Amino acid sequence: MSAVEDRGRRRDRTHYLYIAVIVAVVAGIVLGLAAPGVAKELKPLGTGFVSLIKMMISPIIFCTIVLGVGSIRSAAKVGKLGGLALGYFLVMSFVALGIGLVVGNILHPGSGLHLDAAAKAVGHTQAATITEGPVDFVLGIIPTTLVSAFTEGQVLQTLLVALLVGFALQALGTAGEPVLRGVGHLQKLVFRILSMIMWAAPVGAFGAMAAVVGETGVDALKALGTIMLGFYITCALFVVLVLGTLLRLVAKVNLFQLLKYLGREFLLILSTSSSDSALPRLIAKMEHLGVGRPVVGITVPTGYSFNLDGTMIYLTMASLFIADAMGQPLAIGQQISLLLFMMIASKGAAGVSGSGVAVLASGLQSHRPALVDGVGFIIGIDRFMSEARALTNFAGNAVATVLIGTWTGEFDRDRAQRVFAGELPFDETTLVDAATAPAEPAAPPKEPVPA
Repeated sequence: MSAVEDRGRRRDRTHYLYIAVIVAVVAGIVLGLAAPGVAKELKPLGTGFVSLIKMMISPIIFCTIVLGVGSIRSAAKVGKLGGLALGYFLVMSFVALGIGLVVGNILHPGSGLHLDAAAKAVGHTQAATITEGPVDFVLGIIPTTLVSAFTEGQVLQTLLVALLVGFALQALGTAGEPVLRGVGHLQKLVFRILSMIMWAAPVGAFGAMAAVVGETGVDALKALGTIMLGFYITCALFVVLVLGTLLRLVAKVNLFQLLKYLGREFLLILSTSSSDSALPRLIAKMEHLGVGRPVVGITVPTGYSFNLDGTMIYLTMASLFIADAMGQPLAIGQQISLLLFMMIASKGAAGVSGSGVAVLASGLQSHRPALVDGVGFIIGIDRFMSEARALTNFAGNAVATVLIGTWTGEFDRDRAQRVFAGELPFDETTLVDAATAPAEPAAPPKEPVPA
């Protein structure tokens, strides 16, 4: 009984932590409106908190994948899982592009706007931030050394190294079990450090929100409210209608139960405008929900680079918005051609902070140079749109993890229902509980003693 009471006390403390995050967000908005000059100086608080979280992403991904892949005795199963995940990501990217096209052609939010000379150079500056082509992107997945993936914070490089280590442990068989147990203990340590860092979330949320409100103000929001509202509604419809329907039909899981379960992660993303801040917690919570470690370890990190549903919708609607605002509306064929090009370009920008507007600018420069000047229209509200992108991308990756776990038989639906009902609470202190911790090998049976 004492253990249950102790767990309840720990939940209560973290509950107060996220109440403090909400208060900090509201205080940041008030300060940003009341004293914009002071608010802008607080930006390092938000940047520092997100950097602390990103510091933990590579070791968490490494531990999760090594434990998942290393415990599977068939390498073919891992390849099948990765292929299924990439195929699903590609299909959902096309669905998101299609929805964005339909809504953008209905709203025509850019009509009637006029671009000033000062904003014209913004698009060219953003386009210059992404110079990699597809070949450079593929070569960039290979780290310089075995450990440089951790020091440079490259998610895909960490994924590659972790897969290699996992397959090597598969080949070692029983000889690799001590290494697996060691990685399991390392994972516990890393998650414990992460839970300590989370107590800085209110400070980071306050600084990030104050800075963005202080920099943007309300004028840009009033002038460009149409595309913002349209984008938010489109993202909500995509999550509820498309992802919610798939989740119900395939996994027999209620979308709103899943979103409620991930409520603290959504709050964290909303306050920092970065889905990276919730990546480690998504891995831990999906394992706790009942999704197998191999599915979580491969689907979540890969999805963060390739399953960008919110970014796809953003690129679609922003392109149509700019074309209308510049007085150069695109025909349907031109729209499809441009957006297919951008879908490929967005994969090459995986892992680039705030890459949405940069991908938009580089795609327009390569495909329709005359429209690059129009990127200056939305640069003022891109931060608010990036929050919707991050929230949609996060929801898409959570749903994808459950779906792929269901298709591969690696999802425990009964456990998920118990988690949703509160019977198996998530341990906010360690982020790792007994159900997800690596099991110790059973002791060999003793020989019976003769009478």
